[in-house]
Amino acid sequence: MRQVVLDTETTGLSASDGHRIIEIGCLELVGRRLTGRELHIRINPEREVDEGAAAVHGMRLEDLVDQPKFAAIVDELLAFVDDAEVIIHNAPFDVEFLNAELARLQRGRFEDRCRVTDTLRLARELHPGKRNSLDALCERYRVANRHRTLHGALLDAGLLAEVYLAMTRGQDSLAMELDAQVAGAELAEFDLARLPLVRASAAEVEAHEAALDSIERAATFSVWRAPPAP
Repeated sequence: MRQVVLDTETTGLSASDGHRIIEIGCLELVGRRLTGRELHIRINPEREVDEGAAAVHGMRLEDLVDQPKFAAIVDELLAFVDDAEVIIHNAPFDVEFLNAELARLQRGRFEDRCRVTDTLRLARELHPGKRNSLDALCERYRVANRHRTLHGALLDAGLLAEVYLAMTRGQDSLAMELDAQVAGAELAEFDLARLPLVRASAAEVEAHEAALDSIERAATFSVWRAPPAP
């Protein structure tokens, strides 16, 4: 399973007001493990950054004028997320901005390239009535985030990757179950009648009986022997 953890930073709160993406951070997971592959891009938004947004991520237009425009990085971004499950915290926010950028270039919709999982929605299902911001989830799942004085797309993607793996740790059991099913299917292909029969030696039988005697001295009977008649 290939997954991409994604985060963006923007010039403001609403894409419908003409605000733009200024930073994208992506980390790749394969088999629920970070692979080391990442995508980190800063983008010239071609407009001023709201003061409120700048206070969150620390970037202004003068910091970004030398960076590429979205049109120059769109192919690299889409190639990175194609056919992956993309994990985003508060996905509607980021997807709205991504779709607005893609619409300007007539490149379709982000959700048509990948499957999006919203960790905010997942967190609300797991922890109803609790605070479920990324900072709150880091605290709840003991993910260190004291170095996060300002938001940053790649930094936040890294924190989200750790939080997501902690929140969904129980899914490992499903993977083990599937592995067991595959192993069982492979075993079914063997002709069990042709497998060699290896009997225990006299010494092994004697050691086994002694172990059962020891168990029965500490309990009424062992499950490996028939219980005493009532």
